[in-house]
Amino acid sequence: MRLIQTIAAIALSAAALGTAPALAQQAQSSPAQGFNATQKLAIEAIIKEYLMRNPEILRDALMELESRQRDAEKVAQKQALEEQRAALLSDQGSIVVGNPQGDVTLIEFFDYNCGYCKKSLADMQSLVKNDPKLRVVLRDFPILGPDSVEASKIATVVKQHLKGDKYFDFHVKLMSTRGRAGKERALEAAKEAGLDPVKIAAEAESPAVVAGIQRTLQIAEALSINGTPAFIIGDEVIAGAVGEGPMKDAIKSVRQCGKAQC
Repeated sequence: MRLIQTIAAIALSAAALGTAPALAQQAQSSPAQGFNATQKLAIEAIIKEYLMRNPEILRDALMELESRQRDAEKVAQKQALEEQRAALLSDQGSIVVGNPQGDVTLIEFFDYNCGYCKKSLADMQSLVKNDPKLRVVLRDFPILGPDSVEASKIATVVKQHLKGDKYFDFHVKLMSTRGRAGKERALEAAKEAGLDPVKIAAEAESPAVVAGIQRTLQIAEALSINGTPAFIIGDEVIAGAVGEGPMKDAIKSVRQCGKAQC
């Protein structure tokens, strides 16, 4: 409505109407309220003609609106990131691989049935292998159906028995699953890691396991993360499988200035 009122004021000021100057001043000081029926019809006609001749104005306005919304969302996300940072960096609800005392922390939200997460697995392995100062926090974010939730429950228990590289090996095996990864495949991976699948399955039904997964879901919601993979480096949330190069650049920037982009 404000856009239409503004266009009306501009159009009236340019229109060849005897009352145009007065109407334009009236539109700016008290939009719409002071117009009579005849004036409103004239305004509507001018607006329609102007937009028909210049339809790109609507496109440009929508693009500007989207740009402002994205900027506002980034600001809100950065604020939420600061509020959630302590929870994000803690070991609770997550698994730490790489260097536990690393100077930079990379956080990944993933789903075992996410194709793009599988695509990013090689990037994560390379980063862990080639950057001895990198601390990686894996947060299981099961949003792709019941199979993902069941796999997450098993993985949550497995992390209580396996740490560091041993857990990462389990993670890689389960993430490398062809087809759907669910409870049975997760238990197979646990058995391959030397764990008792019967015991793991029983422990996976603990209310504490569900509460841990729910906590990750709450953190993701607070950060407006609604897809996988999502990475957090420094002060940025990076959505999607962006590749090893951009993540290395962001890590380098964090080391230089504390931000993902210096």
